[in-house]
Amino acid sequence: MNSNKYKDWMINFAVIIVLFINTTPYIQLPVIDNLERIFSDIRLKITMPKGIDDRVVIADIDEDSITELGHWPWSRDRLAELVDTLFNHYQIKVLGFDMVFSEADEVSGLRVLEQLDASEINDVNYHRASAMLKKQMAFDDIFSESIKGRNIVLGMVFDQGNDTALNKLNTPIKTINSELAKVLTIAKPLGYTTNIDVIQQATDSMGFFDNPNIEVDGLYRRVPLIQLYENGFYPSLALAVTRKAIGDLDYYVKVEQVGSYAAIDQVQLGSLVIPVDESGSVTIPYRGPEGSFPYISVKDIINKTADPAALKDRIILLGTSAPGLHDLRASPVDTQLPGVEVHANIITGILDNRIPYKPSYILAVELLIIVTIGLLMMAVSSYLSPLMMMLFTTVVATSYLIINFMLWQQGIILFLATPLVLIAFTFTIHMSWGFFAENKIKRSVTKLFGQYVPPEIVDEMVEQPELATQEGQSRELTVLFADIRGFTTISEELTPQELCELLNKFFTPMTKVIHDCRGTIDKYMGDCIMSFWGSPVPDDKHADQAIRSALSMLEKLEQLQPEFQARGWPAIKIGIGLNTGMMNVGNMGSEYRMVYTIVGDAVNLGARLEGLTKQYGVSLIVSEFTKAAAPHYVFRQLDQVKVKGKEQAVTIYEVLGAAENVSENIKKEVEQFHHALELYYAQKWDDAKTDIELLAEKNKHLPIAILYQVYLQRITRYQLERPTEDWDGVFTHKNK
Repeated sequence: MNSNKYKDWMINFAVIIVLFINTTPYIQLPVIDNLERIFSDIRLKITMPKGIDDRVVIADIDEDSITELGHWPWSRDRLAELVDTLFNHYQIKVLGFDMVFSEADEVSGLRVLEQLDASEINDVNYHRASAMLKKQMAFDDIFSESIKGRNIVLGMVFDQGNDTALNKLNTPIKTINSELAKVLTIAKPLGYTTNIDVIQQATDSMGFFDNPNIEVDGLYRRVPLIQLYENGFYPSLALAVTRKAIGDLDYYVKVEQVGSYAAIDQVQLGSLVIPVDESGSVTIPYRGPEGSFPYISVKDIINKTADPAALKDRIILLGTSAPGLHDLRASPVDTQLPGVEVHANIITGILDNRIPYKPSYILAVELLIIVTIGLLMMAVSSYLSPLMMMLFTTVVATSYLIINFMLWQQGIILFLATPLVLIAFTFTIHMSWGFFAENKIKRSVTKLFGQYVPPEIVDEMVEQPELATQEGQSRELTVLFADIRGFTTISEELTPQELCELLNKFFTPMTKVIHDCRGTIDKYMGDCIMSFWGSPVPDDKHADQAIRSALSMLEKLEQLQPEFQARGWPAIKIGIGLNTGMMNVGNMGSEYRMVYTIVGDAVNLGARLEGLTKQYGVSLIVSEFTKAAAPHYVFRQLDQVKVKGKEQAVTIYEVLGAAENVSENIKKEVEQFHHALELYYAQKWDDAKTDIELLAEKNKHLPIAILYQVYLQRITRYQLERPTEDWDGVFTHKNK
């Protein structure tokens, strides 16, 4: 593993560890928690059932009701009238009060009578009338009487920060011992406010409507279903109303204990199981924004103008939507949701078994998800291209979202933000780190090799940084020398500026051809180009690429001639020599200047072959070693030679082109010449001369005629003076 990939993996590991720890209860990162809230809200909004659920109806203390019936709070006799109307006229199932009656109803007339009674009036008629009036003005008693014997749940409030106890509490639904109470993480209020005794005693059912679980952003997402006060469990208003609606079934609070660990596991109403978290809270299963439940004005109910069918056998919650009464709550689905709808959502959620929850095993699942996704993203990122990595990341994220939403629809809460953050972070690190690391490598490689090799090879070296070395190595390579013929004469005919322009016009397209064939420019030497194939990026087809480049250079030169002629420059001819063999390649020079170059006998032979092109009347000569490495071309054998500085003979060839591009006539002519050479090497001078003369006559106006004349001259000399007995047909060239 290279150092850049190692750093990439270390950063990813760090992210996995941080998110792993954040998923546990011990450390919470605010930014992740905020994202979890945001993503969960989005999930909720996408999957909400929407529509109106008319099983729960809001008896609404709205602006119209306040206008007609007077400012709130209303007198208790008015509330008694409302209760009687709901149960007697509309035949409702349950009534829940989203309010608390913590003080007696102060009736001014009653206070006057009490003052008169204190004055000790001795009048029997007065006392009879006073008693009758007191009974009529005892609005709390009237209200209490309207509650008795009916499915009514009163409201109350717990206080988490103040130990003041106002009025009396009902009996808790369950009590536990002090030791267990200490370890539970449920809400444990210090004080409370309930209803005055005369009202409280009218019913055995009461529920709190305060919420100690408001999120840091002020939104209602979770509410406690039960709270623990002085070792006793007390139900919420929604839970108590639901119990009344299904027939006053028994409460059951299940506490899970493992060693010193204890937590609320679930709450039951008879056989109806309500999953809660360790704090005894539920995630509110919102149906939709405000208006998910029908609202009927209290004014219309008291006036008996409401539709009876809309209220009969319904669960009624008395609440308010009037802004002035300040019972509006911020929620994920509505910034100003009437608080009474929070209770309504919980009631219907319980009835439909639609309360989302986290199973006890969910923490282990979430930790496993983090490790699995993290390691998977890390492992795969090492093998995929940026485009494929983007596609893979999209597939992983989409798959997780689908699974997460499916579980949510089944009521199981699985974290949403953390895996998506992990996926996004891993992808971003891989892409950005890869981008910067690749750019760094590319700059380094370009600095080292940009002047020698084409951009596509630089890109390959970026993908395989181990190739980007300038250390000395011995490799089989193919070298090319290309030289302008008669350059001395050309330079004498042109001004220095024109000569410079000519060389630039020549070198630029030639270099492009070499680069297009994956060649490495070694150097420009006056009018000569030296290049090689097979390094720095290894290439098994280096000989093939070099021949293709040489043929393309000759073709490109012909395309340049009209432009040179138009400028008044002389026509240019070049000779190209190729050789394949073991060469030393690397960065060579001094501490003042280094160059990436090749050296060795095989390099020198390539240079000598270029020098022989003019003598044989050809533009391109390759050695037998290059021919053997590129068998897909048609070659014409030129000679067996010893070049200056070399004792070992080498067979040299002219490349005529790729086999599929060479005509049958040319191939036949090559065969004829090769047959003539066999006769020549067998010292059958007359027969060889006859065959070569036929070829020379046929091609007398072509450059190849020079080759035939070379052999005719040799044959004539050997006919006059026979070669020595050890003659092997090798011709020794004395000059470079």
